Amino acid sequence: MQVQLTINEKPHTLELAGYETLLEVLRDKLSMTGTKTACQESECGTCTVIINGKATLSCITLAANLQGSQVRTIEGLCKGDSLHPVQKAFVEEGAVQCGFCIPGIIMSSVALLEKNSNPTQTEIEYALDGNICRCAGYPKIFAAIRSAAKEMKKGNPSLHSG
Repeated sequence: MQVQLTINEKPHTLELAGYETLLEVLRDKLSMTGTKTACQESECGTCTVIINGKATLSCITLAANLQGSQVRTIEGLCKGDSLHPVQKAFVEEGAVQCGFCIPGIIMSSVALLEKNSNPTQTEIEYALDGNICRCAGYPKIFAAIRSAAKEMKKGNPSLHSG
């Protein structure tokens, strides 16, 4: 079946089988490997992308169901050489250890901060509930999200990347 969707602000018309997940389409058909493959059972969050403004696990999302949707991946956050404030804060706060979980955590964080510019610690933890960092780098991750929230509130022009 043919599906039209927008990925990182670029329209795509894709010929898809009904069983293909968004994760498979991103990585295998579009070579967008920033979205990671891990459990493929909706347990770890490494495959998180933003669909129509909501953090979503791409490993369990059928791509054929996304007709007309807006999808944003980790590749779509940068504007040229400028990192998104969340990406920048993760680097500055040292919130990256092995880095495998980070694209999914960043996407969950962006979705949170675009809806709530001043989240509480509990709201941050809830937003990241589906993301597992096996290196246990959560204190620095939380610090990075708080730092990004402050930067984004200043009206940083790279706040809204999509």
